[in-house]
Amino acid sequence: MAKQAAVEKAPEPPEEREPHNAIYEALRKVLLAGIGAVAIAQEEIEDLVQKLVERGEIAEKDGKKLINEVNEKRKGQSKKAEDQASKHIEDILDRMNVPRKSDIDALGEKINVLTAKVDELKKTKV
Repeated sequence: MAKQAAVEKAPEPPEEREPHNAIYEALRKVLLAGIGAVAIAQEEIEDLVQKLVERGEIAEKDGKKLINEVNEKRKGQSKKAEDQASKHIEDILDRMNVPRKSDIDALGEKINVLTAKVDELKKTKV
């Protein structure tokens, strides 16, 4: 009889997650809904153009051109919407007085400088 060794699982690393708060969840839902709407609209446009091509109402070449034009327009609109969303988020964070990463990094540097000075002063007194 062979002894069966107990199989030990390595502990799984904790997943890093975004902080879950009301603003984050609301923004997440809005963005996911927007992405879903864009994907559905894109599929519908492609289906419509494909049907028109199959019926012979437009040429396949024209259908591809139309889809490309719609895609380019959508990309431009997406970039514009992304920029507007970023600006709105920045405005909200400013109104809430939430410090930026650069502010926190600058404070960290100041703390490091002051800690070094305090350490130097302690050495000179001893």
